[in-house]
Amino acid sequence: MEQQTDFSKLGLNNWIIKQCHAIGVKKPTPIQTNCIPKILEGKICIGAAKTGSGKTLAFALPIIQKLSEDPYGIFALVLTPTRELAFQIADQFTLIGKPMNLRSYVVVGGMDMVEQGRQLSKHPHIVVATPGRLVDHLESCNTFSLSKIKFLVLDEADRLLSGLFDRQIKTIYDALPKERQSLYFSATITDTLNLLKELVGDSVYYYEDTTSNDTATVAELTQHYLLCPTYVKDAYLVQILRALYSENFESNIVIFTNSCKNCQILSMTLNEVGFENVALHSMISQNERLAALNAFKSNTVKILIATDVASRGLDIPTVQLIINHNVPSVPKEYIHRVGRTARAGRTGKAITLVTPCDVKLLKAIEDLIKTKLTEYKVNDKEVSQILHQVTVTKSEGYMKLNETDFFEKKMANLRKTWILEGLDPDKEEYKYLNKKKIKAKKLRRLKRS
Repeated sequence: MEQQTDFSKLGLNNWIIKQCHAIGVKKPTPIQTNCIPKILEGKICIGAAKTGSGKTLAFALPIIQKLSEDPYGIFALVLTPTRELAFQIADQFTLIGKPMNLRSYVVVGGMDMVEQGRQLSKHPHIVVATPGRLVDHLESCNTFSLSKIKFLVLDEADRLLSGLFDRQIKTIYDALPKERQSLYFSATITDTLNLLKELVGDSVYYYEDTTSNDTATVAELTQHYLLCPTYVKDAYLVQILRALYSENFESNIVIFTNSCKNCQILSMTLNEVGFENVALHSMISQNERLAALNAFKSNTVKILIATDVASRGLDIPTVQLIINHNVPSVPKEYIHRVGRTARAGRTGKAITLVTPCDVKLLKAIEDLIKTKLTEYKVNDKEVSQILHQVTVTKSEGYMKLNETDFFEKKMANLRKTWILEGLDPDKEEYKYLNKKKIKAKKLRRLKRS
């Protein structure tokens, strides 16, 4: 199908088009042009396009149109892997559906389950949920039913179908009607999605956006690497920020790291050395996560330190720089991370800190995105001048964190995960702690050598 340049040619109602114009969306993107008519026709749809390509509206607009023709709740269920993305998707449904008083509700962990059950009993039109919390409700109460939904959407379908959510997805599917329209959207295509395409057969409409080029990242994104020793990585990060702010850099920055502990420590360290930031990871409460994200979105705070809970789907137009404090161990996660900038035609930059141990991972990323990262330069002399301060500040951060219940919360979360997976939490905790001790001994030997 050739790309259309007008929403009116896609079969959408005028009031929906006016709502799109009201939020600044004037023309459909390729994935919207190709998927919206097929969804309106009743096709199962698998849609893949680069981050920032308008995937949410590609499924939200036809769902809202079908809802307006036969309004009832619960009309559609949208599943997503992260809480922050769930709230963002619900906001888009509410904005577009405002003229018809569309009611959406978000069901995620970290919130009051009793209140969630009460809201679900009111049967909102659209339910946006993370799989784990939705299963908690399906297994513990009968105040609502998913037996009459018309649409099931898996956003970030590659992650939801990766195996991490298998038990929850099965429980949810058992509660759904067989006659429904399923929609699968993702920024990256995996073997699972290709297998799904084969299983569904001719009844599925499959769209993958390859209109611009064969790279997995957008042309408006400039991508760099910074090679540095492991023990001075934090000092290099601080120097990057110092150099940027000395040049009056005013846009928002997202710094990605690989664990909740590193995220919290890095946030504490940067705050102490003069770079105000907020942290976003799964070890803080949902209210704290929402507050951090709201402060960042409103430009109250310019720097967000995050784990990969923020790597998927979040659309914050003011973000112009992504810094990868670590190289993602899974190359496709790099695509999702850097996709938080250079969205909807805007420009952006990504800088990845690479240690000598990460060179193979960097090569795998370059092979995947079919783009060579260019070297990013900083002043090594200035890095050496701040190294002691950064190292001491980080050590103090570790001591402060040890005085809190952070690690007890982490163990409680791990035990909950093991129970959900049907494992013995006591045995798993023993194995986990034993691995930590072995790792600590290896590190001590390396330092002595």
